[in-house]
Amino acid sequence: MLTIHQFPCLNDNYGYLAHDPATGETAAIDTPDADVYLAEAAKQGWTITAIWNTHWHPDHAGGNLKIKEETGCEIIGPKGEAEKIPGIDRRVGGGDTVTLGAMEAEIIDVPGHTLGHIAFHMPEAKTAFVGDAVFALGCGRVFEGDMPMMWDSMKAIKSLPPEPTLYCAHEYTQSNARFAETIETDNAALMAYIAEIDAKRANGERTVPMQLARELETNPFLRADIPDLQAAMGHPGDAAATFGEIRGRKDRF
Repeated sequence: MLTIHQFPCLNDNYGYLAHDPATGETAAIDTPDADVYLAEAAKQGWTITAIWNTHWHPDHAGGNLKIKEETGCEIIGPKGEAEKIPGIDRRVGGGDTVTLGAMEAEIIDVPGHTLGHIAFHMPEAKTAFVGDAVFALGCGRVFEGDMPMMWDSMKAIKSLPPEPTLYCAHEYTQSNARFAETIETDNAALMAYIAEIDAKRANGERTVPMQLARELETNPFLRADIPDLQAAMGHPGDAAATFGEIRGRKDRF
């Protein structure tokens, strides 16, 4: 069984340690803050044996070198931006696999936020670590790619089985909800989700991780292939353009 320890770091990041009890292997999913990761691993009695980087941004790879120096761990990251990943030992891309003990993670290419962004999907554990590709009711800002590329990445996430729990990197859900409700005003599933999110945040509770099945019903960035939404956004029959319209509106929101 996979054990996942989640904790806050930096301003609104989440840190994750994925642990295999059978072997003691522990993967740090990105490294926003090395000191926090090392302290949280110590609290659990774990030693970080690997770092799995989703992309190069400093709030995802900035702690690599210190953690590697302290633990001797292997750093695994996207081959598409390997030159930007501090201390990288192994370069991976879509179709590759990595292991944590006996458990396997499939690498999925999800470029757009950055050109080499990857996600780690662990089918046996029904878990995916998605970095900044997709958030609860949101998606990453398209910094390096373009809208068709990012929509292709949304399709890659949509193509996963509906069961996975998605672990994204930021607590952005309530602000994403305020935007999502302007896009699909008659989506009952979305309105119920927003009410739940608001209640959790009022109590200081996390809204992450999230269930892919629920995101498929509510997240506008994953729903750009819905004909009614395409029509409402002014791009009937064009999912990529609909996605671009939604992302553009969010950028200006």
